[in-house]
Amino acid sequence: MPIADRTDGIQSGDILLFSTMRNERVRLPYFLKYYRDLGVNHFLIVDNDSTDGGLDYLKSQPDVSVWHTKSGYKRARFGVDWLNWLQMRHAHGHWSLTVDPDEFFIYPFCDTRPLRALTDWLDASSIKSFSAMLLDMYPKGRLDEQPYREGQDPMEIASWFDSGNYTMRRNKRYGNLWIQGGPRSRVFFYDKPQLAPALNKIPLVKWDRRYAYVSSTHMLLPRGLNLVYDEWGGEKASGILLHTKFLDTFNAKASEELNRKQHYSASVEYKAYAETLRDDPELWCKWSEKYINWRQLEILGLMSKGNWA
Repeated sequence: MPIADRTDGIQSGDILLFSTMRNERVRLPYFLKYYRDLGVNHFLIVDNDSTDGGLDYLKSQPDVSVWHTKSGYKRARFGVDWLNWLQMRHAHGHWSLTVDPDEFFIYPFCDTRPLRALTDWLDASSIKSFSAMLLDMYPKGRLDEQPYREGQDPMEIASWFDSGNYTMRRNKRYGNLWIQGGPRSRVFFYDKPQLAPALNKIPLVKWDRRYAYVSSTHMLLPRGLNLVYDEWGGEKASGILLHTKFLDTFNAKASEELNRKQHYSASVEYKAYAETLRDDPELWCKWSEKYINWRQLEILGLMSKGNWA
């Protein structure tokens, strides 16, 4: 159900952001500011029955269109169907960025060039899709040690990441590169790493109404849009999604989502979180690296500027 539909204000050439969310009110001010500063022109958001005031906050934002649904997240293929429908209606011919409210997109030269510089280069290079590995960020110390304040940059708290510890394999059916590892594999899935969450994503796409995401933003149809990685380590330009799930809000969020049972594979991910969180784990370890900038991640081989100079 549309709560605030401002899509008639979308201009030709606008960069659009799509997201689904539930009870993310505390994250919204910084999330919107970050992407506005990056160059997003309009936000199209599906609110899945939030109870924390997030819907009213989104409704008040002049560059946000928001829809509300009480329907099951799982029945909508974990929100994919909702966003595919919105993208089919509103994103045709636009660069479309699809992210969660705890994901922050970075790309080569993002410290000096706006998002439109990247999309202009992609257009000039006839590239339709742009990949970004999900990089789990975490604090040093217990997850609940530093409270997150509304409007705060979450990377001020969750500023560490695993510089290695990743596995990659080609998905033969869809052609995308399947990536697993990092702190979630190391801490929450240490005994069953094959069940660890996938870290490969294709969040930025020059949308066509014939396109569709298949599973989150991990893969797309048609399959050619998934051919975004070089087999041997990143000749093609790619970015990173800084994933700030692990703040002091995480324990309550994980408990809520486990009870709702609306996530992939019988909520196996949230079951693993619940079992491990009882012991107040620290994700930081002696091999953790503190985030500085995108150039650091390129040196580590986690992203690449490819031939974009």
